[in-house]
Amino acid sequence: MVTRDQIVAWLENLTVVLAENKDYLTQLDSAIGDADHGINMDRGFKKVKEKLPSIADKDIGNILKTVGMTLISSVGGASGPLYGTFFMRSGMAVAAKEELNNEDLLKLLQAGVDGIVQRGRAQLGDKTMFDTWSPTLETLSTALTTSDDTIVALQAAVNTAEQAMKDTIPLQAKKGRASYLGERSIGHQDPGATSSYLMLKTLLDTLVAS
Repeated sequence: MVTRDQIVAWLENLTVVLAENKDYLTQLDSAIGDADHGINMDRGFKKVKEKLPSIADKDIGNILKTVGMTLISSVGGASGPLYGTFFMRSGMAVAAKEELNNEDLLKLLQAGVDGIVQRGRAQLGDKTMFDTWSPTLETLSTALTTSDDTIVALQAAVNTAEQAMKDTIPLQAKKGRASYLGERSIGHQDPGATSSYLMLKTLLDTLVAS
């Protein structure tokens, strides 16, 4: 089971991880985007951290929806609406839940990713965050059918996410600002795929530590 306290800890830890990786994400984005992904993610999650004390006693669905609304209202660029939608949809999928079983966790992530796809219209191979999420969800789903150990399944998913993130390097971007570069977008790791990996890795690290 994943508890409400673990979800809150994940979000707090994510604030730290994104602050630590702000320059790295911005550097990735400066090659193929607006050079603001790290800055935007850091700003958005600092706002989330400010909100957390006032919502930490709510149910998990409520917490995630509030995170989503906070990101949409405070993050510029494409990442604000995309990640905001991710958290709002994931919150709706686990409405009123105080803890999550493996099925709930998968449902939460699947709903969030469906929201990203609906808003961003990205397909596999477009060099976006979806290129991390799609194979990762597949791995997690398979892992949870063969093992009921959340940590083991998440570890497999994070391994997939790391490889999927690196696999965006040879792709040509088909979406967003990076798509304007055409073939010049080849050879660069996608910043959204990278922050998605960091999000999953932080979830795993939080559960392992608690």
